[in-house]
Amino acid sequence: MDQLALLFVLLLGAVVSVPVGDRLRLPAPVLMTLLGIVLAVLDFVPNVDVPPDLILPLLLPPLLYASVRRTSWRQFTANKRPIFLLAVALVFVTTAAVAFVAGAIVPGLPIAAAVALGALVAPPDPVAATAVAGQLGLPRRLVSILEGEGLFNDVTAIVLYHVAIAAAVSGTFSPWRAGLDLVLSAVVAVAVGLALGWAANKLMSLLGDATLQIGLTLLVPFASYVLAEELHGSGVLAVLTTAMFLAEYATDADDVMTRLAGYTFWDVVDTLVTGVAFGLIGLELHNAIRTASGRWGEMLGWAAAVVAVVVLVRLAYLMPATWLTKRLHAKRDYDEEIPTSWRETVIMWWSGMRGVASVALALAIPLKMDDGSPFPDRDEIIFIAFGVIMATLVLQGLTLPWLVRRLGVRADEDVEKAFEKELAVRAAKAAKRRLKEIEEVEELPEELSEQLIRRAFDIGTRISPDLGDEERREAYEQRTRRVKRLRRIQGEMLSAARHEVLSARSEPGADPEIVDRVLRHLDVRSLR
Repeated sequence: MDQLALLFVLLLGAVVSVPVGDRLRLPAPVLMTLLGIVLAVLDFVPNVDVPPDLILPLLLPPLLYASVRRTSWRQFTANKRPIFLLAVALVFVTTAAVAFVAGAIVPGLPIAAAVALGALVAPPDPVAATAVAGQLGLPRRLVSILEGEGLFNDVTAIVLYHVAIAAAVSGTFSPWRAGLDLVLSAVVAVAVGLALGWAANKLMSLLGDATLQIGLTLLVPFASYVLAEELHGSGVLAVLTTAMFLAEYATDADDVMTRLAGYTFWDVVDTLVTGVAFGLIGLELHNAIRTASGRWGEMLGWAAAVVAVVVLVRLAYLMPATWLTKRLHAKRDYDEEIPTSWRETVIMWWSGMRGVASVALALAIPLKMDDGSPFPDRDEIIFIAFGVIMATLVLQGLTLPWLVRRLGVRADEDVEKAFEKELAVRAAKAAKRRLKEIEEVEELPEELSEQLIRRAFDIGTRISPDLGDEERREAYEQRTRRVKRLRRIQGEMLSAARHEVLSARSEPGADPEIVDRVLRHLDVRSLR
């Protein structure tokens, strides 16, 4: 098996793992990691040969962009305090704790190298948190906080990692220079992200075509990441800024086809890239096995100690941090989503899985110092990092569904239905207001006006059937049955039409381009 065949195996696994995971009630990323581990121990499977400096630029931009599309700026601002406590403060605390323990148990490990190890295992993976927690029916506030933590903690951790690596390689360290680098990295990233977001928004309005617009959204995250990194900014923060800008300002409510096609396209990209990313994590087990050859007991002990630090520090931090956030929330009128019970705090603790970023940072540790000597304890750091990744991703990922069921942490369906009903009312009222505006400038027959008023009410009841009173609900249900019957028959008629047109593709002299154009017309008609 060569590298290309291995890539196709991972892509196929990414597709298959979704329905298999749904049936087994297990997260698809965890299944892909297990698949990668199985492939890693097979003799005929080659070692993965991806340059470490390409892993983050190739995998993170589309994954981050897809994650941001499922959120909104309002969710980030509503959760700014818990996200800051987790994505910045907790990363610093975890880095310091891991560096202290690693420096104490690994003989001869320099402080800078220990800090680099702490930084690369500190951030929970944004893709793992979204993919795993999002499938378990958790309260939306928890998913929002986990998404926000996962998206922003990489910014802090990667900057810390680069500062520590630079100090280890050069042998010098300046706290003031490190702090300045952190601030400049954030400023450059936000500037690049906003500039590219604005430019992409303008360009989308010029392109017009849905295919070109969606293609542009695929290129923009990569451009944002690479440009920010070239200017010594945070590529992760730049992608987040660009994605949030486009989510807020590049959405046309009437551009239905682009929106539907965009959702489908990014769902496909997210599924495939996530599967490949977590499959690569399992495949990198080759490196860890080769590193520990002849030293299994000693190195497993080091890895277990660091895993314990990472897991316990998160728990020890979350308990008082959640309590403090609740106290501040109670004293002031904050529109903030916070965990409401110890059970939700426990779920947040157990959702701290490491993944793609930790793998890429571990493999990106340089081989040599500035003076030409080998990087101190590089093999040991990589083995410990993979121990943390495997323990948190596989163990926590496999047991998180059980823990959620055991603690009974579920989304509040009544709140969700109430919000859905509120949106249905607002949609129906907006339609009626627009109808009145049209009637002021156009004279409509009374029969048509009454029909349009019913249509405006139907807009709301189609979203939330509980919107109307009992009499109206019965009338709506009768109309719904008639419409369903009409659509069923119309669907069968359109199906016959599509089969007839498609059969013309194989007829002598038929122009396939014209056949496809007619077929697209029938497909669009079927969506109405």
